[in-house]
Amino acid sequence: MSVQLNVQQFYARASQIFSSWNSHKLTEFEALAGLDALQILVGDPGDDEMLRKSTALQTWLLGYEFPLTLMVFAKEKIYFLCSSSKAKILHQLEIPKAPIPIQIFIMAKAKDGPNEAPKQLAEALGSVKRLGGLPKEQQTGKIVDDWNKALEEHLGKPEVVDIAAAIGSIMAIKDEEELKNVRTAAHLSSTLMTHQLASKLELILDRQSTISHESFSKQLESRLGSEGKEPDMRIWSKNKHLANVDFSSAELTFSPVIQSRTSGYDLRVAAEPSTEPLAHKGVVLGTISIRYKGYSAHVSRTFFVDPSKEQEGIYSFVLSLQSELLSKLRDGTPAKDVYAHAISYIKQKKPELEKHFTKNVGFGMGIEYRDSSYLLSPKNARQVKAGMIFNLSIGFSDLEDKDGNKYAILVSDTVKVGQEKAVCLTEGTKGTDEVMFFFQDETTSKSKSKADSPSKSKSKPSSAKKVASPSGKMVGSKVLRNKTRQQSADQDASASTLARIAAHQKELHAQRLADGLDRFADDEGDTGGKERKTWKRFQSYKGDTALPKEVDSMRIHVDRRNMTIVVPVHGFAVPFHINTIKNVSKLDEGEFTYLRINFQSPGQLTGRKEDTPFEDPDATFIRSLTYRSADAIHFDDLAKQITELKKEANKREQEKKALADVVEQAELIEIKGRRPTKLPEVFVRPALDGKRLPGEVEIHSNGIRYLGAGGQKIDILYSNIKHLFFAPCDNEMLVIIHCHLKSPIIIGKRKSKDVQFYREASDVQFDETGNRKRKYRYGDEDEIELEQNERKRRQQLNKEFKHFAEKIAEASGPESLEVDIPFRELEFEGVPFRTNVKLQPTTDCLVQLFDPPFLVVTLSEIEIASLERVQFGLKQFDLIFIFNDFSKTPQHINSIPVKQLDSVKEWLDSVEIPMAEGPVNLNWGQIMKTINENPLEFFREGGWTFLGGTAAGSDKSGSDESDSESEFEGESDDDVPSSSDSEESEFDDGSDASDDEGSGSELDDDSGDDWDTLEKKAAKSDNKARESGRGHDSDSDRPKKKAPAKAPAKGSGKSSAKANGRR
Repeated sequence: MSVQLNVQQFYARASQIFSSWNSHKLTEFEALAGLDALQILVGDPGDDEMLRKSTALQTWLLGYEFPLTLMVFAKEKIYFLCSSSKAKILHQLEIPKAPIPIQIFIMAKAKDGPNEAPKQLAEALGSVKRLGGLPKEQQTGKIVDDWNKALEEHLGKPEVVDIAAAIGSIMAIKDEEELKNVRTAAHLSSTLMTHQLASKLELILDRQSTISHESFSKQLESRLGSEGKEPDMRIWSKNKHLANVDFSSAELTFSPVIQSRTSGYDLRVAAEPSTEPLAHKGVVLGTISIRYKGYSAHVSRTFFVDPSKEQEGIYSFVLSLQSELLSKLRDGTPAKDVYAHAISYIKQKKPELEKHFTKNVGFGMGIEYRDSSYLLSPKNARQVKAGMIFNLSIGFSDLEDKDGNKYAILVSDTVKVGQEKAVCLTEGTKGTDEVMFFFQDETTSKSKSKADSPSKSKSKPSSAKKVASPSGKMVGSKVLRNKTRQQSADQDASASTLARIAAHQKELHAQRLADGLDRFADDEGDTGGKERKTWKRFQSYKGDTALPKEVDSMRIHVDRRNMTIVVPVHGFAVPFHINTIKNVSKLDEGEFTYLRINFQSPGQLTGRKEDTPFEDPDATFIRSLTYRSADAIHFDDLAKQITELKKEANKREQEKKALADVVEQAELIEIKGRRPTKLPEVFVRPALDGKRLPGEVEIHSNGIRYLGAGGQKIDILYSNIKHLFFAPCDNEMLVIIHCHLKSPIIIGKRKSKDVQFYREASDVQFDETGNRKRKYRYGDEDEIELEQNERKRRQQLNKEFKHFAEKIAEASGPESLEVDIPFRELEFEGVPFRTNVKLQPTTDCLVQLFDPPFLVVTLSEIEIASLERVQFGLKQFDLIFIFNDFSKTPQHINSIPVKQLDSVKEWLDSVEIPMAEGPVNLNWGQIMKTINENPLEFFREGGWTFLGGTAAGSDKSGSDESDSESEFEGESDDDVPSSSDSEESEFDDGSDASDDEGSGSELDDDSGDDWDTLEKKAAKSDNKARESGRGHDSDSDRPKKKAPAKAPAKGSGKSSAKANGRR
């Protein structure tokens, strides 16, 4: 059977219903008192409606929904009334020695005549005067009509009592299996909130993108996957608790709800998303609810853009109120007491907010999304019990900001009730630093600094110098520059950056080790999933009749058409396919010439081909055939033909391998009824054959099409686009839309995984000398005008290309492409291939899009990053990315300037990539070969800890590092003149070396002087140099051969000028 019921679970939960029925004296089960039977009737399934309690009870008992099915609980027996197809499934419950007897009545089909099953069930029940049911549910269907008719005819239409609240109480306390499903649903909901809604909202606000609430909601919805589309694992893989989730059992309870100032605020669950554009100011509310295996979780968050102090205070109060209610929501507490406690707390702390508070603070959850019998309202006297799940929701509506704009605040979480307090299951994206975005202060400060800078520079020229802050950190340092707005404003955060990275890296390495053990747990004893070479059969001819006519002469014949060599053996023509031949050799000896044909055979030491497979390695093989002839010219010609044929076969095989990953795309569906959206005058890379002429890009139903000037075209389907990038022409010569594909396509005669559309950002400018403007213009007016026109042109190009890229993303529909823009402020230089280029991180990738060959590294596919050649004295280091797919060659990025080491480290840590440091380059080809032989054993032996440095998480090196840095900073605080001298000096390599030393170099050995001693020696040396007339910036620290002449009284300036001139 395709549907398997959990029989043990059914009887355990059915026993709970009978136990509650017998415990009717309890308040929550009082509706069951005096009932003769309980009926759960489910009719035709409704369209787009919330889950009914009858269906929820079916799912709770059986694990599946059974439409058009009646379930009746008698005092000591359970009856089912259903169709024959459902009866086949329910027969699984009829086991020997069943705890509760089961009887199934099968409804007759319409063609089989009158239906006696409802009548038989009514007669089996006997006398029933009070029948428990769910009368408020309006069920429809033939089974409903037939059963109601049977009740009236045979049981005299008994009184139907509403038992909805009692059923809710029975299902309210969750067992361990249910709690596991709720936790998974909570992880799914909070992950989508943290890693998609919050991060996407930040990008929208930062870039001032225009998007409607409804479109934003659909983008979030698509991340869970749908029919024909896999879930977006770039998001879900960021939560280690979702490693083994069955995404086919996950679905959205309702569409994500996004609300802002333009849509208005509605704090009801499942509010409809608006088609209005998202506001970039004020307050944004986001709500996500995901169901896993029938169990729902709910999370709501409030985001602020440039909040006022009052709004910050209210939000902090909301968090403290939630903490209070979590401690109050414990076993035995009446639901109304939780709400009363909330009102009391508000009156005590912020009484002005009481009138804005919601009418309840949440509701019970489970299979039924909203159980109204456990509403946390002022009138509900039901007690909450340990093991129950609630949506704890705190909301304030109709609030006003200082400008008179209405806003609301909502924080909701899925919580589990415990003995002493409730535990939040949907933590994350709740702190003030995570939900508050500050833009206005930065813009204001920038404009203010620009306005004040002229006056400041005139009145205080010395203020332009760098001044150390009281804490010893340089204002505007490289570390602070790459942080978010709020972090960069917090000077204290930079002091703990290294400690934070080290702690976070330790967690990431532990997670990678656990993930690796889980991933390869089932691969013990095999080759780690690596594909082995398979035996291939080659057929030269289908029979003797297909042999060429030339074989009749009984001479060696090379058949190029069939890729075969036909040789005579004892009077027979024997064909050998070229792939069975290893090579051919010719030897002249006396008057004869020998031609030796060597064949492929096992046991040969042939380097990379020693693992060549054979159909039967134990068979007897012919290693070679040797022929002798006096015709040297003929044998020489044969040797050349065989060798060329072998080369041709190898070339063909290599081309076939190269094109193995090329997939044939489906046909592009052109837009009909209107003209497609076009981007004209663009060039494409890789270039098409022929002259370099611009073409145009068109957006169609399922992809985009590039039309070249000569009628050539390139079709790219949305389903084959992995990443879509827009690279503006700021400080660049090109503006670019770049498509990185999932599978390569053929362009011209080559395959390509990257297709780029670009336009040059600047035109050739002509200096018109001798024109009339010269009469009236003196100076640089012409150049200024050209610069202004150039700037306007670049802005227009950026706007045009970005708008077109967003149109592509919108047209992608279910593929939900997002336009990724490189972060120029995080760029660093390196050599990924042969030339030095600028590499720029994006939200999901590390890219180099301006110079071919292009580089696109997907961050979610990286297993670990190895920083190599990180040691004292070297000015460059290498970065190697090892991918999750161990069969892929690691990506090397060489010769990165060491001054960018800290920013690269911080970026890698921010995108959750584990990293390791080492002083030398490693042989990654051999390392990956060893790992692929037995990945499970590799992770059992510690995984990536062999890399040392950060990967090993060595406490010793970490403590030495922190000690060195703290001593150095303390010394520089005490000796400010020395610090500024070294800073103004040309010899910046010394300070870089200090940084390298702090980050873990070979000089961390205990031998040698410590930092205090070295600093004192350096200061003493500087003082001695000054006394002897040599500046700190002199070319050499060695004394001059001649003693310096006595300088005049005012000669110090000349001496200083000479010293500066030698720099």
